[in-house]
Amino acid sequence: MSIQTKDVEHVAKLARLHLTDDEREMFTEQLNAILQYAEKLNELNTDDIAPTTHVLHLSNVMREDEVKESLPPEMVFRNAPDEEDGQFKVPAVLE
Repeated sequence: MSIQTKDVEHVAKLARLHLTDDEREMFTEQLNAILQYAEKLNELNTDDIAPTTHVLHLSNVMREDEVKESLPPEMVFRNAPDEEDGQFKVPAVLE
């Protein structure tokens, strides 16, 4: 598989980038070099290797939910720009 200049032009158009002729040529060469390097992975024997999503084993660290006392409303609304009837008052977003 190789990248052609027309492929680079297409991606540049999608990204709304204006590329010079030199840039198109440079990106075509660079992308082909990347693909050529990635093709080396096909030479590896991966028959006895299990598929993984991460190199290291990951596990979630979960804590038990604990019921705690809530903050009093006076403290909650202390930094609020505006409050009315125990609720945050914000500017209307609908007309």
